[in-house]
Amino acid sequence: MGVPELSPSRPSRRRRLLRLGAALTVSCALAGYLVVRFGPDAQHARPGCEVVSADGDGATYSFGADQAVNAATIAAVGTSRGMPERAVTIALATALQESGLRNLDHGDRDSVGLFQQRPSQGWGTVAQIMDPVYSAGKFYQRLDKVDDYANLPLTVAAQKVQRSAFPEAYAKHEPDAALLAAALTGRAEAALTCESTVPDGPGDPSAVRAALIRDFGASVLPGAPEARKKATTAAATTTPAPVAGTLAQAPARARTVVVPVAAPATAKDPKAGRRGWELAQWAVAHASVLHLSEVAYAGREWRASGTGHTWREIGAEKSAGARQADGAEGVRIVTAP
Repeated sequence: MGVPELSPSRPSRRRRLLRLGAALTVSCALAGYLVVRFGPDAQHARPGCEVVSADGDGATYSFGADQAVNAATIAAVGTSRGMPERAVTIALATALQESGLRNLDHGDRDSVGLFQQRPSQGWGTVAQIMDPVYSAGKFYQRLDKVDDYANLPLTVAAQKVQRSAFPEAYAKHEPDAALLAAALTGRAEAALTCESTVPDGPGDPSAVRAALIRDFGASVLPGAPEARKKATTAAATTTPAPVAGTLAQAPARARTVVVPVAAPATAKDPKAGRRGWELAQWAVAHASVLHLSEVAYAGREWRASGTGHTWREIGAEKSAGARQADGAEGVRIVTAP
């Protein structure tokens, strides 16, 4: 009897089908990514931010606009308490590991917030911990009690505050946290930018003032006691929503908040402008939520539309718009019309 011709086995056909299916899945995923990244709707993607190294080593860190808001608040709370840049780096690395710089309403067991603090462990109520200013303040309060924390390895310092089950995980975030801290404490000038389109709706200068006081304290905006009292009260409540109507048609001067600071850095005093750059880059980080169109300081300007990832030089006439009454420099923050 002759031997019949063998046909491909079922297992062999099955393997080919599986390989074909896997290839199609990868192709569809790639096509979907390209459509989202470069397709017609790409311009509507959520804005992103970037911080670059001030040391000329080419290091960068890219992150979302929502993360930028939280990072800037964490840094502002730290400097307002007189904490050094190293403390801000430790706080930012901790928040990057614990929540990805997002104010989470959930976590392991009863952990919530930027630092995943637990009400059952004495960090405060859920409502308190979900307030970024409160949670950052509690972190710094405990960090300040750690002996010689500034000279400890970041993982050790963070662990003494957090008591995490995975303390070594903080280390991988130190480079990015250090870049953020350098910009958000003002040491790195024009190092933080956010890419954005024209803000969706008008901004409100009173919301900017309230947010500044919320993060930095009432002293950030010197003025009449009654005006400071109103702004402090507004900062203690929900940030006012942008308003339409007459404000939307108001001239730039009416939509501008000028925050007084010391003079920009000079060759004789390179640290003089640090406060100004801290405030300017805080404003850029908050541009998406406060609906800002421009931020200017020390002869440079960030604009929400068209130049979102650059700080450009501006003319003397426009720079004069950020002068204080005594002629000193100020940070000019302009809300969207």
